Amino acid sequence: MVRSSNRETGSGRRNRPADELSDLDKRIVEHLQEDGRRAFTQIAAALGVSEAAVRARTNRLIERGILQVVGVADPGKLGFQQALIGVRCEPGHILEVAAALAELREVDYVVVTAGRFDILIETVAEDNEDLLRFLNDRLQRIDGVRDTETFTYLRLVKQTYQFGTR
Repeated sequence: MVRSSNRETGSGRRNRPADELSDLDKRIVEHLQEDGRRAFTQIAAALGVSEAAVRARTNRLIERGILQVVGVADPGKLGFQQALIGVRCEPGHILEVAAALAELREVDYVVVTAGRFDILIETVAEDNEDLLRFLNDRLQRIDGVRDTETFTYLRLVKQTYQFGTR
């Protein structure tokens, strides 16, 4: 699986890495989104460039935090309980709560959002008891967390990272 991500500048404005990427970088990302295990030699042949160029550009994309190449497993099929949790924060504490959540090993996704919740997180627990311990003993004890709402996953219907580079 390959994820592309947007970075943020210190001023809080979004800095879209896509603006910084060459057409070749974008095409490499698209190939890896289709198959994160695709050999650099195959990508190079398809794009008409050297394998060294594909390797160097891929490494640069990874170093810049634009690209991750990882294996993605379905937690439900591995027997885990997965949940999306909406978090409402005390006024003025959103970013510090988000940073604290990002440090928790149980949390694999943190996003600051607008709308009903200030933050959305995703967690994977061994079972419902493990999820309950996380909610009660870890999440609710973070300074600045006002309240939460938990949505447990019953079935993962679609998960894709092939959104291209547009």
